Amino acid sequence: MMKTEVVDAGSVAGRRRAVEILRSGGLIVFPTDTVYGLAADPWDEKAVRSLYEVKERPGDLPIPLLLSDADQLDRVAVLPERCRELPQRFWPGGLTLVVPKTDSVSEAISGRATVALRVPDHPVARCLIREAGGVLAVTSANVSGHSSPVTAREVEVQLGGRIPLILDGGPCPIGQASTIVDCSVSPPHLLRRGAISEGDLRAAIGAIGLA
Repeated sequence: MMKTEVVDAGSVAGRRRAVEILRSGGLIVFPTDTVYGLAADPWDEKAVRSLYEVKERPGDLPIPLLLSDADQLDRVAVLPERCRELPQRFWPGGLTLVVPKTDSVSEAISGRATVALRVPDHPVARCLIREAGGVLAVTSANVSGHSSPVTAREVEVQLGGRIPLILDGGPCPIGQASTIVDCSVSPPHLLRRGAISEGDLRAAIGAIGLA
């Protein structure tokens, strides 16, 4: 067990401390538009493994990547032509895309041929991700099987003592998990309903399969 510090997410010093922890292989929690996220440096495999341990996440479940901006996508994945309208329409926002990954994404992040990506619609989250290098490995800040937290206090209840730092940005504005669409298949498949409606997705790209 360790002491978990809670600091204001709007604090420059707090974000600087968060980046220092990430670069030293530690984990931090920060607010997004959907739910609070537990983050690690995606290029540090030991840090990613500790993310699985802290969250008690099954090892066969990949870790999503959050991007500061859509132009970071090409660093980690290849977006199929049929889905190019989706990030243009819904990023930043509550849509996660599963797409073929590049060689830069380690097996620790995803043992599959794909990786899940999103650009959150939250100024603090995007600023932090940008300051940390543009890409972070992030999953919901809860113990696997428990509810996803939408406040810093809910994070403390589940992960207090397991992580060094929580950035408190108040309640998440959406408070609902992102919609997940698998763009590695044709037609794209809706894997999880969430913040973006099925109707809005169909209006953007047409046919969508249901997994």
